[in-house]
Amino acid sequence: MTSTRSFRLLVLALSLSWTGAGILCAADWPEWRGPDGNGISRETGLPLHWSDSENIQWKATLPEWGGSTPVIRGNALFLTSHTDDGKLLVLRLNTSTGKIAWTRQIGSGKPVVGPSPKRGIQVFHRWHNMASPSAVTTRNRVVVQFGTGDIAALDFSGKILWKRNLQEDHGRFTVWWGFANSSVLNRGHVITVCMQDSLADRQKKPVESYVVAHDLETGRTVWKTLRTTRATAEQCDSYTTPLLMNIDGQRQLVIMGGNQLDGYDPANGRQLWFLPGLTGGRTVPSPTAGNGLIYAVRGLRGDILAVRSGGRGQLPGERIAWTHRQNSPDTCCPLVYRGLLFTVSDDGIAQCLDAKTGRMQWRTRLKGPFKASPVAADGRILFASTTGVCTVIAAERKLRQLAANPLDDQIIASPAIANGTIYLRGRKRLYAIRTGSDNTSK
Repeated sequence: MTSTRSFRLLVLALSLSWTGAGILCAADWPEWRGPDGNGISRETGLPLHWSDSENIQWKATLPEWGGSTPVIRGNALFLTSHTDDGKLLVLRLNTSTGKIAWTRQIGSGKPVVGPSPKRGIQVFHRWHNMASPSAVTTRNRVVVQFGTGDIAALDFSGKILWKRNLQEDHGRFTVWWGFANSSVLNRGHVITVCMQDSLADRQKKPVESYVVAHDLETGRTVWKTLRTTRATAEQCDSYTTPLLMNIDGQRQLVIMGGNQLDGYDPANGRQLWFLPGLTGGRTVPSPTAGNGLIYAVRGLRGDILAVRSGGRGQLPGERIAWTHRQNSPDTCCPLVYRGLLFTVSDDGIAQCLDAKTGRMQWRTRLKGPFKASPVAADGRILFASTTGVCTVIAAERKLRQLAANPLDDQIIASPAIANGTIYLRGRKRLYAIRTGSDNTSK
C-alpha cells in the first residue's frame, strides 16, 4: 500500500514543474511568453490547419479591445481589455466553453492617441491601448497591469486583493508611446519595470526609470531599484518584459532597454551586471536566452545581439558573441528553439539563424504586417499577422512552410498554447483552436 502510494506521488511530482510563481502544470501558459518566458510550449498534437469553420473549439466575443495575450492556468483563462468608454477590465473565461465566468473593472482611462508623440505625455500608438500588458498567474492568483499604471492582484473567484498605481507611487509616466510592459512573478514577488524618457535635457531633476517588486499577497513594496542608463530622450523608452533565468547557478532578472542589457537579483533588486552602449533607440522586443547566450534587439530595428551570459559589473563589448543586422524585428520578440533563432520583422520578413553562430539558415516573406511575437510547439513555429493569417513553419534549418491559416479578425496579441489548444486573440474575438473541433458558438 505504502509502495503504491509513493509511486503515485512520484508520478504526480514528475508531471509538475516548479517555477518562481508556484507549482505549474506543464500544459499551462501562465504569462505572456509561456511557462518559461521564452515563447515555447511543450504541447504536442496541436492542429496544423484551421479557419473560421475548421478546428475551432469555440470563439468568444470580447469587450473591445486589447493587445494582451491570454494566460491560462488549468481551466481558467485570463485576459485584459480596454473598452471604448475607457473601462479597464480583467476577464476570466472557461477554457472548455469560452464562456466568461466573471469580469472585473480595475480602473479607467482614455489614452491620448496620435500620429506623433508629445514629450512628457503618453501618446498611444494606434496599434495598442491601455490593455497591452499581459496578466501573470500563480495557482490561485492573477496579477493584471494597465497603461494607466494600475496594477492589481485578484483571486480566481474575481475578488480584488489589492491594487496600486505606479504613477501615483513613482510619478507620471513619460514613455513616448504608452506604458506596455508586463510583470513577472518570482517567489511571491510581482516584478515590474518602467523605462521612460528621463527628460534630462528639459528639467533639472531627471525622470526616473525603475524596477519595482510588490508582495503578491499584500501589494506592499518589497524593493525598488533605479535603472539609470546613458540613453536620452526616446532611446530611454522600452516596452520590454523582463526575463527570469538561471545564470552562474543563480536566478537572475534580465532586462533590455535604454540602450543597455543588464541583470538583477530578483530577491532584492541589486544590479549584478550590465552591458551598456547598445545604442539603437527605443526597444520593444523582449530578450530571450538559450545555449549560454542572451538574445536581444537593439531598439528600432537595430542589430540582433547574442551576448555570452555570466559575469559581474560592467561587461566588455567582447561578450557579444555575434550580431545580425538584416531584417531585424521592431516589435516582435526573437524566439530560440531547437538550436535555431527565429524572428519576423514588422513588414513580414521571417528568418531563421543558427542560434550559436548567427549564420543565416533561411529567409522568407510572409503576409504582414506583424505585431504578435512568434511561438513554438511540437517542432513548429507560429507566426500570427495582423491580417488574421497564422503561418506555420517547420522549426528546421531548411525552409518548409506547413500551413497558412486565415481568421476573419485582426491579430495583435501573441498566441498562447495550453492543454492541446492554440489560443488566438483577435481584435473582437478570442479563438480556441483544437484538433477535431467544429463548434464555433459564442
